[in-house]
Amino acid sequence: MMEEFSRECEEMIRKGSSTFYNAFNFLESPRREAVFVIYAFCRLIDDSVDEPEEAPFTLEELRHSFDHLENASGHFIWPALRWLFSEFPITKQPFYNQMDGQAYDNVRTSIETFYEFEAYCYDVAGTVGEMLLPVLHDNPDEKIRTSGIYLGKAMQIVNIIRDVGEDLRLGKRYLPLDLMQKHRYEESQLQKHEINENFIALVEELRQTAFDWFKKGLAYLNDYPSRSAFCIELASVAYGEILDVVERNRYQVFTERAIVSDERKLEIFFQLNQRYQLNNPEVSNVVS
Repeated sequence: MMEEFSRECEEMIRKGSSTFYNAFNFLESPRREAVFVIYAFCRLIDDSVDEPEEAPFTLEELRHSFDHLENASGHFIWPALRWLFSEFPITKQPFYNQMDGQAYDNVRTSIETFYEFEAYCYDVAGTVGEMLLPVLHDNPDEKIRTSGIYLGKAMQIVNIIRDVGEDLRLGKRYLPLDLMQKHRYEESQLQKHEINENFIALVEELRQTAFDWFKKGLAYLNDYPSRSAFCIELASVAYGEILDVVERNRYQVFTERAIVSDERKLEIFFQLNQRYQLNNPEVSNVVS
């Protein structure tokens, strides 16, 4: 039964995020399967908000079954989660925090302040860092918890910058208004997809914040098991590379999606693998 739900969860992460799949697929068992389970449940939460017509559950249905996890049935995610909580010292609270954040995001169309922006990044991604910590680290303390949250928040900034155009088409603006005003970039210009010096300065400030948060997130990698540290850094560097692609694309985030090439992913893998000197499986796992 574990093999069955593990395959289902693995398929979800493989289809949903090649960067995370290719990085965390190098974990040893059962850490690897645990990451897949966490991703799969977060994907279901996200889909319940972003694609409610196609999602298998509403957010309310997910919450209800999660509340009564011991009796939940009808989908592979429920035995997968029961296994996860029995195998690792994970608490339910980060999952509830994410569901609360996604519920709010369901009705929110814009972000006004950087404070709200950072809170949003925590709700939808910093919480994932909290979920993963007991899986990737044997005894995470408060400094490890804080760094894991920063890592998730950094990755969410990458998502926001990469998806500016897609979010606008959905009627969403995650670029904080106070930061737009600081750089004298108007909402009307955003709606018209204008790329000018002010927009570039706005994106660059967010990009620098992302790199600052990545730095905080990776600060205590030496405290992790070596293979966990390798996978975390591989995912982080590959994800941060998206922002470099945005720059090379001349900040065209309205009509062009920033994608890291397979060649660059392999280059990052070989650089890190040489430093960590791990006996990793086939490098074909690194690219989608």
